[in-house]
This record gives sequence, structure tokens and C-alpha cells, in this order.
Amino acid sequence: MEEFNDTINLGEEVVKGLKTIYDPEIPVDIYELGLIYDVFVNETLDVKILMTLTSPNCPVAETLPKEVEDKIKKIDTVKSCEVEITFDPPWSKDLMSEEAKLELGML
Repeated sequence: MEEFNDTINLGEEVVKGLKTIYDPEIPVDIYELGLIYDVFVNETLDVKILMTLTSPNCPVAETLPKEVEDKIKKIDTVKSCEVEITFDPPWSKDLMSEEAKLELGML
């Protein structure tokens, strides 16, 4: 059995964690919503997440990045987690997964 110490496995665990965080206004998790632009995991198991919000004045602009950071830090093998917010490119419905669009009746 493969040990849980490589960056690919940890990246998958991070994504699983992200899929448990929901946008409070939309009943879809932030990963399927397309708010997560990138997940970086280095050899020392530091995690950096590049994400956006549905808009710059999103009501959870202050709390959502902290929630993401706290959730990912709870993964046993994560040494540290940094969340960076970007609005380049700006979020659009095109970034949503097919699953999210289906859930919201957009397909």
C-alpha cells in the first residue's frame, strides 16, 4: 500500500476538504463552484490555495478564506496552509463544474 506522504495524495485530500466547504448563498461546494483556481503542495507539505470569490464584495470575503485555511490545516499531514485571493481572472458561471450547473438547474 502506498504511503500517505507524497504531494499527489495530499493534494487529493486537500480537494476532498475543499469539497466540504459551501458558499453560504449557493448550495454548491466551493470547489465545484469554480472558486478554487489552484492547489499547490510542496515537498515539505506546505499547501497554498489560490482562490477567488463570486464577487469582490461577497458577504463572506472576510470569513471564507479563513474557513478554507482552517479546514485544510486540520489535515494531519499538512504543515501549513496559505490562502491567496485573486480576482484575475474574475469568477464567472463558466468556471462551475457540470455537476454544479446541474445542481443549480443551469443545464
